[in-house]
Amino acid sequence: MAFLRSALPEDYLDAIRGEVLVLRPPAVADYAAWAELRALSRSHLTPWEPAWAPDDLSRQMYRRRLRAYARDVRDDMGYSFFICDAPGDTLAGGITLSNVRRGSAQSASLGYWIGKPYTNRGRMSEAVKTLLPFAFRTLRLHRLEAACMPSNIASIRVLENSGFAREGLARSYLKINGRWEDHLLFAKLSDDRADGQPAGAR
Repeated sequence: MAFLRSALPEDYLDAIRGEVLVLRPPAVADYAAWAELRALSRSHLTPWEPAWAPDDLSRQMYRRRLRAYARDVRDDMGYSFFICDAPGDTLAGGITLSNVRRGSAQSASLGYWIGKPYTNRGRMSEAVKTLLPFAFRTLRLHRLEAACMPSNIASIRVLENSGFAREGLARSYLKINGRWEDHLLFAKLSDDRADGQPAGAR
């Protein structure tokens, strides 16, 4: 694939620049900043994420993540980015396209997290909108799917502001923080308008 440059975890994709953000692949050198931000944001993140492993923030686990990210890119299964404030390249969160399905589906799942110090600043909405051209033009996907718990109002706003349409409710969809939780399902198609409506809709 033209956008695949090497199998190294820190050098597999070009950075994607938004208005005030840069989306770039995680690097080995990011470990300290990543671990610090995740630890600082633990109480903010754990209600919405799968239960953290006891060694979740260890350097060894981080390197394991990087190897998994590189494998996913090599196999066209997933694409992970750190969300960084420009121009200082300060780590603010992460955003991922996972479970890429080719063939007749041409779809992927969208996931993201934002550090506690960067909430309520519009960072995640910009990150999602910045990633959309990569998903639809570079990867040539037709459909992006996302799911969030009904109580996660901030995530619902991000998806709706990014043109994702609500499609339904999946009962006990994911095990979050040790409990099976219902999730709202959202999707955006490559030919949807910016507001999420089908092309040609009035």
